[in-house]
Amino acid sequence: MAEQPLLKISNLTKRFGGLAAVNDVSVTFEAGKINAIIGPNGAGKTTFFNLVAGAMPPSDGTIEFQGMDVTGMSPDRIARLGIARTFQTTMLFEQSTVLDNLIVGHRLRTQSRLWDVIINSKRLRDEEKKCRARAAEVLDFVGLSHLANRFILDISQEERKRVAFALAMATDPELVLLDEPAGGINPEETENLASLIRKMVRHGISVCLIEHKMDMIMSLADKIMVLDHGEKIAEGTPEQIKNDPVVIEAYLGSDEDVEA
Repeated sequence: MAEQPLLKISNLTKRFGGLAAVNDVSVTFEAGKINAIIGPNGAGKTTFFNLVAGAMPPSDGTIEFQGMDVTGMSPDRIARLGIARTFQTTMLFEQSTVLDNLIVGHRLRTQSRLWDVIINSKRLRDEEKKCRARAAEVLDFVGLSHLANRFILDISQEERKRVAFALAMATDPELVLLDEPAGGINPEETENLASLIRKMVRHGISVCLIEHKMDMIMSLADKIMVLDHGEKIAEGTPEQIKNDPVVIEAYLGSDEDVEA
């Protein structure tokens, strides 16, 4: 019997008035793999992520995560089930330290409520310790322990990207959605982030990413889905996608463009 996919998308559609930003997309992503979504600007990639993460409800179709129908669930519930995401623009508390940003991430897994805060309960104190420990752990994982007490305002763009990865990991996810993780950084930093993504997968976290840097995608992804005008026009291995005439016409261009 075939193993159940980690994420199963069936006939997913999102309409905004008369425009279908995502149109009848079906795809499966396996656990322990690096999956990628590519396509021209406006192809529906980020809308697809928003639907999976619960940021907006679909117009039609279903989303199953680990065999559970999560269609239309709230973002916090989906996060608790094990789906985390990052954004094109790194969303962090700039006036707080790196460590404090990561402590916020693990609070998703805590049980303390307002009354615990008022009375400074033992549960609150114990969970605070756990949050700090988890924050330190993921900070070490992404190689930024030395920046724990630096303010987000004072660190580089590439370091912010790593903090965003760590913040996603602090929620203890099974699947991380990375929206253009290499945007705005140089080639050496891009390769370093690609290495970090591979490390995440080796440690049991599945990845799905949106990215425009084709050299990164072609060397990193196990499977690629291509969107164009909201529709899936192809899926397959990097080699299959690179040589698909429909994809080349819609997005990739010549071999020289792919390798650039």
